Amino acid sequence: MNKSSRTFHHHSEKTHHDVSHDNAFSPTHASQANEGQANEGEQFVKDISQGSSEERDVRSSGGAHHDVPHSNESCHRHSSQAETSHEKEGLREQIQDLERSVEEFKKKWMYAEAENQNVRARAKREVEEARQYAVQKFAKDIVEVAENLQRALESLPQAQEGEDSILTGVREGVKGIERSFLTVLERHGIQCHHSVGCAFDAHLHQAMAEQPSDEHAHGTVIHGTPAWTLHGRLLKPAMVVVSKAK
Repeated sequence: MNKSSRTFHHHSEKTHHDVSHDNAFSPTHASQANEGQANEGEQFVKDISQGSSEERDVRSSGGAHHDVPHSNESCHRHSSQAETSHEKEGLREQIQDLERSVEEFKKKWMYAEAENQNVRARAKREVEEARQYAVQKFAKDIVEVAENLQRALESLPQAQEGEDSILTGVREGVKGIERSFLTVLERHGIQCHHSVGCAFDAHLHQAMAEQPSDEHAHGTVIHGTPAWTLHGRLLKPAMVVVSKAK
């Protein structure tokens, strides 16, 4: 038995008790008591109805409150997913930016490395050239000695039978000195290129004049000094006379 039923029963017993007690004294009072009992019964029914309605409202309200957390949880889950997606997108953009930066730095590093290699190769070449051609001025002066030795040999008379042995000895001695001297020069990269009888070469020869000749082909060196090079580079050009066809 619930609280409303117990209350109704209590009111009924009380009313019945009051009515029985009053009936013992007067009929009019009994009639009034019966009317009061009826009114109280109607009021009680209204109270019960109102209580039931309030209980339903509370139950409905409780259900609504029970559903609210589910709705909030769903909203919170969607919000968390949106934030996670936004964070992933931000991280993806950061990764792409870092990859672009790495690629840019890699290109710059490769360009700088290539430039450094070119600088090192150029510096090495310049050092080597400086070492090889540092004696260029000295070599240009020393070949003058070699040319003087050659002129000395050309000034001696041609070898003949019965000539003086002293003259023969001088000629052989000068030739030996010339050969030895040219060998030393070649050891240090200085080479002599004889020009007479060779075709004119603009890289080695400097034409001083042209001379008609029937004995030589056109463009042949008839007379001239030798050309000198230092490690393949022209040190001193040959001053030559070139044949010209009639």
